Amino acid sequence: MRSLKFAVCNSLAIAAAIALAGCGPKAEEPNSAGSAPASSGAATAAAPAGAAKATVGVSLLTNTNPFFTDMGDAMKAEAKKHNYDLILEFGDMDAAKQRDQVKDFIVKKVSAIILSPCDSKAVGTTIQEANKAGIPVFTADIASLDPVAKVESHTATDNYAGGKLAAQAIVEAIGGKGKVAIIDHPEVESVIQRTKGFKELIGANKDITIVADLPGHGERDTSFKTAQDILEKYPDLNAFFCINDPTALGAVAAIEKANRSGKVKVIGFDGMLEAKQAVKDGKIFADIIQFPDKIGAQTIDEIAGYMAGEKSPPQTLIAAQIYKKSDADKDPKLK
Repeated sequence: MRSLKFAVCNSLAIAAAIALAGCGPKAEEPNSAGSAPASSGAATAAAPAGAAKATVGVSLLTNTNPFFTDMGDAMKAEAKKHNYDLILEFGDMDAAKQRDQVKDFIVKKVSAIILSPCDSKAVGTTIQEANKAGIPVFTADIASLDPVAKVESHTATDNYAGGKLAAQAIVEAIGGKGKVAIIDHPEVESVIQRTKGFKELIGANKDITIVADLPGHGERDTSFKTAQDILEKYPDLNAFFCINDPTALGAVAAIEKANRSGKVKVIGFDGMLEAKQAVKDGKIFADIIQFPDKIGAQTIDEIAGYMAGEKSPPQTLIAAQIYKKSDADKDPKLK
């Protein structure tokens, strides 16, 4: 991880104060190397007393999934270390709402913007608006799929490898053969990568068939209904791969309602406490664990490096881990 401390010279702090006061010249476009333009510096904890703070605008996917609230909390804590002000918003899985939040960030002349896109394709025009305003954009957990929109750096779980971990868990759970369904959320890039890794590994096993790939939109209630439809259509289904934990918990509820507990295995993806408890209770076979705190802190550190004039890495991936009952039985946070 990039060092949390860096020196800021007096001229940079003065430039930050002018830019943040809104009385300086129009911000420059970020350059292709990812270095901060001369007019977009920011004060840090090492800045002289009284220097204006940099402000970071953040719009994350949703606050109904603890993964994103944990990421937001980590961003707040890391921003405090750098003496940044943080404006934290949630897009509620609504691309139009997220676009309005970014417009507000632009009006407020924030120093940087962090996005977990509600729609990886539609977010491109939103990012381009920030680009035109000379505000650097960073993405966390979910990437933009727009080839034109400029993102300085992306930090996320290695979702492709995580999808392969989920496939390994499915193979183990059903003894290497059977019928599997995916409850998906194809609007977001992170899930696209998960399902890609999952399908590639499952596809190499001729004794396992993916019989359905239907959307649950990452939400428990919607995924419950999707799982019900799949269970009704495939009475011999052996397992679900669920792209996040709310989806997995929705599938568990549908399995219980259909009186098929123990017969249909569930693999989740996130690592939220309720899902870990379900692993311990035998309702979820395994969960692929992410580290939202690391993603959040690392994203703020990338901004800090950018503002110090360092070249931002295009992408930083954080490895996921598989979490099974043997792990849950030793977890002190569980009942």
